[in-house]
Amino acid sequence: MSGVVEGRTGPWEMVIGLEIHAQVTSKAKLFSGAATAFGAEPNTQVSLVDAAMPGMLPVINGYCVEQAVRTGLALGAEIKLFSVFDRKNYFYPDLPAGYQISQFSQPVVGHGTVVIDLKDGSTREIGITRLHMEMDAGKSVHDLRADATHVDLNRSGVALMEIVSEPDIRSPEEAGAYVRKLRSILRYVGTCDGNMEEGSLRCDVNISMRRPGEAYGTRAEIKNVNSVRYMMKAIEYEAERQVEILEDGGSVALETRLFDARTSTTRAMRSKEEAHDYRYFPDPDLLPLELDAAWVESLRAGLPELPDAKKARFIEQFGLSPYDAGVLVAEQDSAAFFEAVAAGHDGKLAANWVTGDLFGALKKAGLGIGQSPVSVDRLGGLIERIQDNTISGRIAKEVFEIMFESGRDADTVIAEKGLKQVTDVGAIEAVVDQVIADNPDKTAEFRGGKDKLMGWFVGQVMKASKVKANPQMANQVLAKKLKG
Repeated sequence: MSGVVEGRTGPWEMVIGLEIHAQVTSKAKLFSGAATAFGAEPNTQVSLVDAAMPGMLPVINGYCVEQAVRTGLALGAEIKLFSVFDRKNYFYPDLPAGYQISQFSQPVVGHGTVVIDLKDGSTREIGITRLHMEMDAGKSVHDLRADATHVDLNRSGVALMEIVSEPDIRSPEEAGAYVRKLRSILRYVGTCDGNMEEGSLRCDVNISMRRPGEAYGTRAEIKNVNSVRYMMKAIEYEAERQVEILEDGGSVALETRLFDARTSTTRAMRSKEEAHDYRYFPDPDLLPLELDAAWVESLRAGLPELPDAKKARFIEQFGLSPYDAGVLVAEQDSAAFFEAVAAGHDGKLAANWVTGDLFGALKKAGLGIGQSPVSVDRLGGLIERIQDNTISGRIAKEVFEIMFESGRDADTVIAEKGLKQVTDVGAIEAVVDQVIADNPDKTAEFRGGKDKLMGWFVGQVMKASKVKANPQMANQVLAKKLKG
């Protein structure tokens, strides 16, 4: 779905902004030493601070601050050397204190930019408004009993980075590309694992519709979407819902909505709160956060090579297309695997095997790159046998399948299966002579000017040689003998 919806009365444009809640990779919570491991039994990772017991005071986790600053640096954003923690006041059963410690007017990270890669090969810059730190709330569990809601406080106090975009996104595809790119950056710097299925990366979608070029319309917010695919579906549905309302003469309500994955629809949750409804004020138990400029620069110097820089290098160093380079750098482990395979081999050929056969086999088997049955060295060995003409590219695919299933190396498979390519000119000439002798009609047609039959003859030679003949040599011998 493009960013423009064609309504009954003309086109409407989507205006989308995203708020990403990324759980900080840390073994302890933002203001306590309680553990943060996923999957623990309910209410087993809760300190007295997390439970908001009287007299308990928060103590800032310095490592979480470091992770937020490193994320800001990776986004090319402004790092605020002075920031403040505020109390955001609201009541939920899973928020014991009745307020959330967050940052409001003075966040730790300011404006930044994310460059997204689109399917047509183009790129777009999406602005980052801010990144602020906050503690997570607990979790309300509604499905254990019909007459009661249970509360699990394991997540209470877990450190979050809320990354707020500018309203620069114009389509579901751009929103998906933005989330995938942001998740990739977070994983590269190790500040969030990006596991949406575990809730460590969640997305709030703000969307409004307008006539192209007009002022922004009234937005609705879709809360806590934990899948890129669901987010894109939510945007599609919400855009059509709003257009229908506007074209019927109604007005879109400023409200918070939820996405129902079963029906691919959104439904109203509550009227949207404004900032003043939360009665923000500086947390009296926490001093302002003051950072040392030299310390920030030391973190900048320690950042790894980020996806955009690695993509540009792969294009330059290995001659890859922007698309292939983008696929390879999306995950740090995949980029490292490819670079190791490409060392000493043809870069384009290595990229084709990694992004094509290997990624396809891993996806089918439900495995990650770190679990690949075909190691870097063994895939490199297979590529060597293609390059030295031991096997053809077609036979290599058969060899690869056996390697993936058995874990054996290419040389062993080639020897066991007798798959070595025939490069002996005399042997190939004998096969060609036989094919020509067996097909006099086709030979006559070719010699009569039907040049397109060359492909058919090559196919017959490959079939007769059980795909072992070197295709280039077969072409050369055929051209000589057919024209002779």
